[in-house]
Amino acid sequence: MAYVVDTDKARLDVAMIHRFLGEESTWALGISRELVQRAIDGSLCFGVYAADGAQVAFARVITDQATFAYLLDVFVLPAHRGQGHSTRLMDAVMAHPGLQGLRRFMLATMTAPDLYARYGFAPPALPQALMERNFPDIYRSGAA
Repeated sequence: MAYVVDTDKARLDVAMIHRFLGEESTWALGISRELVQRAIDGSLCFGVYAADGAQVAFARVITDQATFAYLLDVFVLPAHRGQGHSTRLMDAVMAHPGLQGLRRFMLATMTAPDLYARYGFAPPALPQALMERNFPDIYRSGAA
């Protein structure tokens, strides 16, 4: 079966993305559909689609498309894992014209460091220079 990666937000299956992030992810449990839609609206998004148009994978990049990008919400639906979709998705992300020549491209991951290392991602050179405000349970607490 042929698969295609597309950045057309009109093709995204927002209901499926919300269901996965809100119920199956380890990082966005409890996120509302409204927040998922707002995040999509403000991001560069990538979907992997089967020949029948069904979406099987997703990635989102927050970026100014000039100096900085942050990769997040990367997933492949469980029934479609092990078929090269994460590589297909990352190849498309890394080849996107708006993501070339960036000074910094970041991500946070606990699940696939080897995948991202193949694309040049590494631990920060100066971790002591990075700071964050982190609220890991914000979607489940109702504060979002």
